[in-house]
Amino acid sequence: MSDQAAAPASAGGGRRDLRSLPKAHLHLHFTGSMRHTTLLELAEREGLVLPDALVEDWPPVLSAADEKGWFRFQRLYDVARSVIRTEDDVRRLLLEAAQDDVADGGRWLEIQVDPSGYAAIFGGITAFTDLVLDGVRAASEATGLGIGLVIAANRTRHPLDARTLARLAAQYVDRGVVGFGLSNDERRGHTADFAPAFAIARRAGLHLVPHGGELLGPDSVRTCLDDLGAHRLGHGVRSVEDPRLLDEVVRRGVALEVCPTSNVSLGVYSDLTSVPLPTLLEAGATVALGADDPLLFGSRLSGQYATMRAAHDLDDATLAELAAMSIRASRAPEWLVAGVLSEIGQWLAQSGS
Repeated sequence: MSDQAAAPASAGGGRRDLRSLPKAHLHLHFTGSMRHTTLLELAEREGLVLPDALVEDWPPVLSAADEKGWFRFQRLYDVARSVIRTEDDVRRLLLEAAQDDVADGGRWLEIQVDPSGYAAIFGGITAFTDLVLDGVRAASEATGLGIGLVIAANRTRHPLDARTLARLAAQYVDRGVVGFGLSNDERRGHTADFAPAFAIARRAGLHLVPHGGELLGPDSVRTCLDDLGAHRLGHGVRSVEDPRLLDEVVRRGVALEVCPTSNVSLGVYSDLTSVPLPTLLEAGATVALGADDPLLFGSRLSGQYATMRAAHDLDDATLAELAAMSIRASRAPEWLVAGVLSEIGQWLAQSGS
């Protein structure tokens, strides 16, 4: 643990409130951040009939062990996206996501969106990006949460589309966009084909944060490292299957955005005790816990810490270090990072229950 987040050794015991643990959230998708109650309200307003999996059977039972399972997940995601019809809807989602993170101890959020998924409704990818950034600023001012935007390409679309989005992201460097990602089913397309898009983002100074090493194994991680030049990996948990690769992840300082409830819901691991967080930490990996898509997985930011505490019997010193790693791996301003690390130290210095 860094000196900034350190506390007396005896402070590692106890059961401190995880919702008050200051932390950063580095893996949250715009559509998937939606509150379930908001989904129901907006669907009713638009006269849309939602599938039972998003109403009575919520959160849905999911699995992405095969392409059929991923298709079902994607279909539910697309249904959720379809209820967002107005500029006020976009601003509302961002405000509510910020409020939820603040309630969970969030101090910094990097929220990810693919503008092409909303371009047809909101006047194109540039107009939609302007709208999102306006909503980000308003949500940050209202809640005090620092927020950066990650623009993500879709690996099921043509790599040329990704280059267009990378150029778009580059236009907003220092204007709220902090990173460039690549999402959707790893088993679709060829990740290496997106290298030119990531080269554009790299030259612009953006943080490179592709998804990899979740539905596919170590080879997916290797491609993200070598071909895309990843600074962080969305998920990356399956790097544990290749110890030499994991050592390289650690050596390069590539942070892993681990989303425990998402991993279990999608069938990557059978249960929370199987999520290899202890192995990653023992290897020296930087891990930032994230909620991924709370709308579909039913658990928000502090829930990731709570489930890992319960599944692996983590003490509070380890949980504090996870929070410290999340803010260190972020693109938050240096002054904010220093302040959050100090707050984490104060949290750990308190007496546990």
